[in-house]
Amino acid sequence: MVFISILDNRENLQKEEGIPGFIYDLNLDQVIEQIQGQSLVPVKQYFHYLPADKSCEDYRRAVYADVKRAEVNQLLTEFMERMEARKQAIERKSEVGIGMQRAAWMIQEIAAYCEAYTKLYEGLQEATIQSKGLLELRELLKSYTTSEEYTRMQKTALDLREKLQSFRVKLVYEQECLVVEEGEVEGSYERFLQEILGGHTMQMKSPFGNAPEMNSLEKEIVQRFSKKQPAFFKEMRAFYHEYENYENAVLLQFAEEISYYLSYYHFQQSMELKGFVFVTPSVDESKDMSAQGLYDLALACDSIRTGKAVIANDMNYCKGESFLVVTGPNQGGKTTFARSLGQLIYLTKMGLDVPATAANVHSFSGILTHFSVEESVETGRGKLMEELMRLKPMMCENYRNAFVIINELFTTAANYDACIMGKKVLEHFIAQECRGIYVTHLKELTKAHESVVSMRAMVDEQKKQNFKICRYEADDSVCAINQVNKYRLTYEQLKERLR
Repeated sequence: MVFISILDNRENLQKEEGIPGFIYDLNLDQVIEQIQGQSLVPVKQYFHYLPADKSCEDYRRAVYADVKRAEVNQLLTEFMERMEARKQAIERKSEVGIGMQRAAWMIQEIAAYCEAYTKLYEGLQEATIQSKGLLELRELLKSYTTSEEYTRMQKTALDLREKLQSFRVKLVYEQECLVVEEGEVEGSYERFLQEILGGHTMQMKSPFGNAPEMNSLEKEIVQRFSKKQPAFFKEMRAFYHEYENYENAVLLQFAEEISYYLSYYHFQQSMELKGFVFVTPSVDESKDMSAQGLYDLALACDSIRTGKAVIANDMNYCKGESFLVVTGPNQGGKTTFARSLGQLIYLTKMGLDVPATAANVHSFSGILTHFSVEESVETGRGKLMEELMRLKPMMCENYRNAFVIINELFTTAANYDACIMGKKVLEHFIAQECRGIYVTHLKELTKAHESVVSMRAMVDEQKKQNFKICRYEADDSVCAINQVNKYRLTYEQLKERLR
């Protein structure tokens, strides 16, 4: 077993240029921003691309199952904290100009690095892990942290850090003279400076403390002390030059990539505390694709701010069914339902838990989306032309077995023309063995193909939207009643207004 990446089980995976359009169409950019807020390091880029194939998806799903275990999650969180300490030491090192102080920060940096990976290996030895990714990582850590070179580097770094931390000089101020001696003294360095120099001392810190730069007094102290302890300072300089390039590139990559799982898990936990449900989807092609209690995750994030209710829906594709065609009144939840279905496919492919109470999702080659756009002032093209230009590459390239989400296409065309074009679009993707959802105002499209299923945004007894999407025949009267109510055009309302 050879560990390559905690995100993928094979190397040299090619990434697309730019962010895929479906990220914005499905409002996933809003969700990703929320996830980024749960991480100390940049993670957004890891959410912009789908894994290469089903084996990569399964690989991630197994890793995420391990990451969710309390003992493993705690272990990885502590590892990231140690790596954050290393990062801070690197930043301090880059800010200082004195060679000796750079060496001191490098000792702190390498000591934190060694502690992080040694403790991680020790923890993984004791933890229950089942994923191929973490098992292979453990084998890599075993060979790396037990090697002679690593062991020597770690011992030297820890020894030097201990000497640095025990570095003490005694400052005596008498008769307007400052005497520097070796030894202990009661109280802190900062307190001593405050007593003799008053209000100027807030900028004066220990030479190897949190401040990146030393003042002139501190520089003089270090220089004089280095003459009394030449062996120690020589050892520091030698260490600095010997380990300028000490890192293991694969393990550093792991430290960045593991945040993909940790950030999503912390996000998921925060949402669960607010009452939202997540589930690990099964991926079983022998069973119908279905989901219960499915909701729009972006809408859920926004509801925390607005307090608006989030409506969950169920969906399923029976054998031989390829497209859900959703009709119904405006503002009835059709687009939200389509987005929630797209988010379900996306998160399943990413190997993560999904916003639902139960789900079985089939494997797809990719995600294609086409949402209604406005006219382009820059190009001078009308809305229909803009839609066709975006639709063209989706239909010209060979996207077999993709999941397709189409929202309100051809709304500016005459109904007759829109029906013909909409039917051809459905037939094309069905011929490509794609599956998907088509939100439309055209009830005729629910009969466009034998594998199409009609769904409808429902209304309550008062003919008002309840945002539930169910399998139902398309019905123009529901849309008409909805518009009549919206614009107060009922018989009674008109009578009242015409009096």
